[in-house]
Amino acid sequence: MRRRLLPTPKSKLLGVMAITALATGTIAGGIAFADQLDRKSAVNSAEAVKSVQAAPVPAMPVNIADVVERVSPAVVTIRVEKRAAGPALSSGQMPPQFEEFFRRFFGEDGSKQFGMPERPKFRGESRGPRTQGLGSGFIIEKDGLIVTNHHVIDDADEITVVMHDGKTYEAKLVGQDDKTDLALLKIDAKRDLPTVSFGSSADMRVGDWIVTIGNPFGVGKTATVGIISSRDRDIGAGPFDDFLQIDAPINQGNSGGPAFNLRGEVIGVNTAIFSPSGGNVGIGFAIPSSLAETVIEDLKDDGKVQRGWLGVHIQAVTEELAASLDLEEAAGALVSRVTDDSPADEAGLKRGDVILEVNGETVGRLKDLPRIIGSLQAGDEAEMEIWRDGRKRTIEARIGSSPEAEPVAKAETGDELGLGLAALDPQTRRAFGLDRDTEGVVITAIEPGSPAARQGLSRGDVILSVAGQAVETPGDVADAIERAGAVDRSAVLLLIERRGNERFVALPLRNA
Repeated sequence: MRRRLLPTPKSKLLGVMAITALATGTIAGGIAFADQLDRKSAVNSAEAVKSVQAAPVPAMPVNIADVVERVSPAVVTIRVEKRAAGPALSSGQMPPQFEEFFRRFFGEDGSKQFGMPERPKFRGESRGPRTQGLGSGFIIEKDGLIVTNHHVIDDADEITVVMHDGKTYEAKLVGQDDKTDLALLKIDAKRDLPTVSFGSSADMRVGDWIVTIGNPFGVGKTATVGIISSRDRDIGAGPFDDFLQIDAPINQGNSGGPAFNLRGEVIGVNTAIFSPSGGNVGIGFAIPSSLAETVIEDLKDDGKVQRGWLGVHIQAVTEELAASLDLEEAAGALVSRVTDDSPADEAGLKRGDVILEVNGETVGRLKDLPRIIGSLQAGDEAEMEIWRDGRKRTIEARIGSSPEAEPVAKAETGDELGLGLAALDPQTRRAFGLDRDTEGVVITAIEPGSPAARQGLSRGDVILSVAGQAVETPGDVADAIERAGAVDRSAVLLLIERRGNERFVALPLRNA
């Protein structure tokens, strides 16, 4: 069965952990067997037993029940209602609650996968029946500010918050951020409410204990316990993926609920699960508090998140790319395109530059750059260390305000390419569907098993430059590759265009 990443409107069941010591009978048996060996072996065995017996037995640093009791009043259930498009389904069609379920977890075509009839579309159809959703959240200020997931309340007509004591309040949406899947709500309870505060997710290590609380499947408030299974997870949810992976059970209804450290501080916001069935399998993901707290503070002001903007398209630096650029290690973000009139353009960043640091913070991986730039404000100065022409340089850029449709620093997508060449003329342009403005050398064939094939090059890809030099003929490409081989490079850097996307590819040389 195919596994899926599911958004967690979710929570968790209290896990019970047992620490088991060595059984007395096992130790006695070990000593009895040692008596049958020579004297030296017997002594060694006895010393090993004493060492085991003397080892301290690990214990929970706090009582989990105390943590749950202290923080539970600030954890809430969130119910949403919205009207689905279209009329109520007629006899023989999927009931609306099941249609919503399949749409939520299997996409718009989910019903077709299971042989369900498709709901007919009608011109000018009226708004249909109400659908309901469920999630969790937590109160961060006594006047009623509540954190949850964006996907829990997205497109909701009505949002209701259910408190620990069962009281319900209508909630207003203060702001939301789909890029990080966070939202901020406000209720007016006309009284001071219990709160929880953010802790430091940066201090959480793999193996640290956590407690999660939420309302899975609507069964009621539920606590679960587990550990941090991993950090810095990228699950393809957005440009700022940096999830904590947790094994405390979370399920549908837990989305937006808190993950606590053993001091009762929120170190994560439960957001997604990895599951082949839709239920918990012990792989859940939480937005780290280091990100969530910053976003929520921004939402408090005007309901929007203002992010810095650099205006570059970037790609990861692979080992092959690093070798072709004479970089000592595969690190940083390679600039494959600079947006015209952007802060990057004005600062003098160029295609082929590798951004290594911003304001002293290392860009170790591709996703580090969008996170770092996005945390800056418009007008901030960013001092960047870059790699250009075989040496480090420092340039300064004044960060701009991100246009609505423009990413702060976009990672390029697309496949990588390979070799078999022809000059661009009217005939080849027609054959490969290339417009008259495209310049370079078109790939007409790929040799199976060649370095180009292994790098994913395809017929119809256009080579724009080789080792930083623009090319117009197959001879230009051959000469540039020959020059790279003459200086003992293991790979040569190609700039490729495919369907309007430009991308660098490090082509390993056969004699490397």
